[in-house]
Amino acid sequence: QVQLVESGGGLVRPGGSLRLSCAASESISNINVMGWYRQAPGKRRELVALTPSGGPTDYADSVKGRFTISRDNAKNTIYLQMNSLKPEDTAVYFCVAIGGIVATPGGSWGQGTQVTVSS
Repeated sequence: QVQLVESGGGLVRPGGSLRLSCAASESISNINVMGWYRQAPGKRRELVALTPSGGPTDYADSVKGRFTISRDNAKNTIYLQMNSLKPEDTAVYFCVAIGGIVATPGGSWGQGTQVTVSS
């Protein structure tokens, strides 16, 4: 079972930036897809960004041009650089690992990290 630990959340003013990290307990080179989802209060969990192993990244329309997902295979870590943050970006952000060595249907999920955008 791949364990995922997120970090980097916090409180930031509108227009500010944060970088989230997700450290995996296994080599992410052996995981088909890693990514970030988020869930705001009273809303469904939604896709933010995905980084397939050896494939192009994918973003939700609401974050394109503001967020960047990246991966460091040597550190078994993925990142989410979030710029020009808006109040509507406020949510719990979850890291997910899907496929490859992750046998769990629906993938392995981290515990989440809170991002709050407020003045």
